[in-house]
Amino acid sequence: MIDKKQTVQDHAKHDKDTGGTHVQIGLLTARINNLAAHLNANKKDKHGQRGLQLMNGQRRRLLKYLERTNYDEYIALTDQLKIRRGQRIVR
Repeated sequence: MIDKKQTVQDHAKHDKDTGGTHVQIGLLTARINNLAAHLNANKKDKHGQRGLQLMNGQRRRLLKYLERTNYDEYIALTDQLKIRRGQRIVR
């Protein structure tokens, strides 16, 4: 089970921050980890696999946005959450 309040507190920049990019990525990561553990035990749960793919895509888009807007925070957040990084986007 995910402790949503604790996750929000861990990733919030200030007290009232409940929907910032960092918070959304943290919550998605917690949900992804929870669902991945479920899918390891239930290999034939195809609907769960689709949900996992959708969450991974959403998190990837948020990480891409964070990388584009604030690269240093992107590096810190991916290190904190132990998320692998892709190659840097150069524009």
